[in-house]
Amino acid sequence: MFTLLQTDPESKARRGRLELAHATVETPCFMPVGTRGTVKSVHPAELLDPALDTRIILGNTYHLFIRPGTEILGSFGGLHRFMRWDRAILTDSGGFQVFSLA
Repeated sequence: MFTLLQTDPESKARRGRLELAHATVETPCFMPVGTRGTVKSVHPAELLDPALDTRIILGNTYHLFIRPGTEILGSFGGLHRFMRWDRAILTDSGGFQVFSLA
C-alpha cells in the first residue's frame, strides 16, 4: 500500500510510504539494481549500512529468467533466499529487454 505523505506545491514532487511484506519504504529512496540477483559494485554488507538505508532492491525479471533461471531460484526457495536479502525486492517485467531483442 502506498500512502502519500507530502506533495510539493511548486514542483509536484511527492514523498510517500510503501508498506510491503518485507519492509516499509519511504520514498524517494535509494534503490540499488540487482539485475541478476546481485548488486554490482556494492558489497552486501554496505547495503545493510544504516547510512545507505537500503530497504529495497530492484531486480529484472527477464535477466533473472535467463540467468540464473527459474529452476535455480526455485531450488533456493525464491529470490529472497537466493539473494540472501530479507528486505523488499521490486522486480520489473523485463519487457523493455524482451522487445529490444526484436
